[in-house]
Amino acid sequence: MPKNIDKELDFAILAMPIKEKDKLLLKLIAKNEILIEQLRFQLLEDKSDLTFKQKELKEMFLKVSKMTHSTPGWMMMDMRDLNGRISKHVKITKDEYGEVDLTLYLLKVFYENQGQFMEKLDRRNDTLSEYISKRMEFLLKKLKTFNSDYYIEFYDDVNYVLDKIYAGSVATFAKELTIPRRWEY
Repeated sequence: MPKNIDKELDFAILAMPIKEKDKLLLKLIAKNEILIEQLRFQLLEDKSDLTFKQKELKEMFLKVSKMTHSTPGWMMMDMRDLNGRISKHVKITKDEYGEVDLTLYLLKVFYENQGQFMEKLDRRNDTLSEYISKRMEFLLKKLKTFNSDYYIEFYDDVNYVLDKIYAGSVATFAKELTIPRRWEY
């Protein structure tokens, strides 16, 4: 029983005819977009749809990373928007593997396509550099929760991003967060 519903109302709702309860339930569900997506995923989709959703997000990340960003600030805004899409994906699908995989891919493609913004630390890219270091810290903490059998799948990409981090402007923030130069498992 939810805390904000007293026992009397709880019993009255449970005593309602099924048809009325169903209508009420559908009305309530319609007001919550995330709940609708969660139910669609749980009830109507399967594992292949999860793979498709991940692939779709990766294609979007690649496309945005190849766009012309005039400043590090614009690039960071795009990265934050894309990271929000990862969070929404995880909220809907409960895909923890995908969260790590997609976050790592996001960092990697932006380094590959927009690396010039992270070469030298200056006042224009300090916020972006800090953001990237925090994303990497999150990624490494999340990886620790995984079974070590998965580590081999991420090893090369994690170390690629770490090499890029320590070769440019993000290194200062990475050192503050005690992010390792190499990731070993």
